[in-house]
Amino acid sequence: MSKVAAEGDNVHIHYTGRLAGGEVFDSSEDGEPLEFQIGSGAVIAGFDEGVRGMSAGESRTIEIEPEQAYGERIEALVRSVPREGIRLDAEPFVGMNFELQLADGNSLPITVTEVSDDTVTLDANHPLAGEKLIFDLRLVNID
Repeated sequence: MSKVAAEGDNVHIHYTGRLAGGEVFDSSEDGEPLEFQIGSGAVIAGFDEGVRGMSAGESRTIEIEPEQAYGERIEALVRSVPREGIRLDAEPFVGMNFELQLADGNSLPITVTEVSDDTVTLDANHPLAGEKLIFDLRLVNID
């Protein structure tokens, strides 16, 4: 009987992540497998849960709802600010990413979602917030 992935195991897994519409947003297939410890919080909850019970060599497809991934989109995290109020090293453009340094020493990843002559719209939601994620998984090894 082969070992199955469980809490505390280190796993090596190849994955391809897709959105519900089929768009691939990430994959490990052209590189090294993702390595993480089950239950350590290193990956989103639904991914962690989806790997549990797999055996080395097994493949499966899992669907992860937003609550178990990057959460729902929060519109309060989207703000339009005057262009002169933003100090960036480069001209802002849609899709630009940067980190906003917070007073407590943490940083917040920001994506520019709209640029006009007068304003720049900033979104602090994770780019995959509100999305159902589909992963094709292949467990390579369990340590």
